[in-house]
Amino acid sequence: MSASARPEPASTPESLSESVPRKGVFIVFEGIDGSGKSTVAKMVFEALSEDLPGRVVLTAEPTESFIGKAVRHANQSGADELAEALLFVADRAEHTKEIRAWLSQGKVVLCDRYYTSTIAYQGALLKERMGGAKRAVEWLKAMNEPIIVHPDLSLLLTVSVTTAIERLSSRSTLTKFEDLRYLNDVDLIYRGLCMEDPSFHTLDANRPVHEVVAEALVLIRSKV
Repeated sequence: MSASARPEPASTPESLSESVPRKGVFIVFEGIDGSGKSTVAKMVFEALSEDLPGRVVLTAEPTESFIGKAVRHANQSGADELAEALLFVADRAEHTKEIRAWLSQGKVVLCDRYYTSTIAYQGALLKERMGGAKRAVEWLKAMNEPIIVHPDLSLLLTVSVTTAIERLSSRSTLTKFEDLRYLNDVDLIYRGLCMEDPSFHTLDANRPVHEVVAEALVLIRSKV
């Protein structure tokens, strides 16, 4: 999707993270469950590590920190949706400290999910409680803005929701996020965010994974 096809993004306060100089490159992989996002991120990491040994970091959210474990526990235990959303933000605040440090060292940081995952997934989850998806999305944006690092490139892997559900059906257990109607709502929010944010580029993830990886590598290498 070309930047010229998007409306100008609304002006927002500069994130506190952006005040820190950075020498590296920050790439984020996004997409609904079943898009193949994590597989693509890992394969891209392996390919880039051959080109740039010691310079590439692969990370993910939720993290493996104690807050990230609390996020998983909240998801599995049916915690209040607002509490869960705030845990995601808390986990990201700590994670972003690590991301800033890697970028200051000149690393290429690949992140499997970042703040737009929370906006899309929690926005869909909170839309009825907060009087609509738009209000939920705006609240989540405001919560995240002070702590995030804005990516140099965000790759949104797009796939039909029915295909995603078919791919997920092989898993032994599904989370509350892996539901057809819910993923449709998540997908709509993702596509809206993509239109607003010039860092986004969509990748058709209905294709064989090696084709998706090849296109991702071309885009990322143009930034490195």
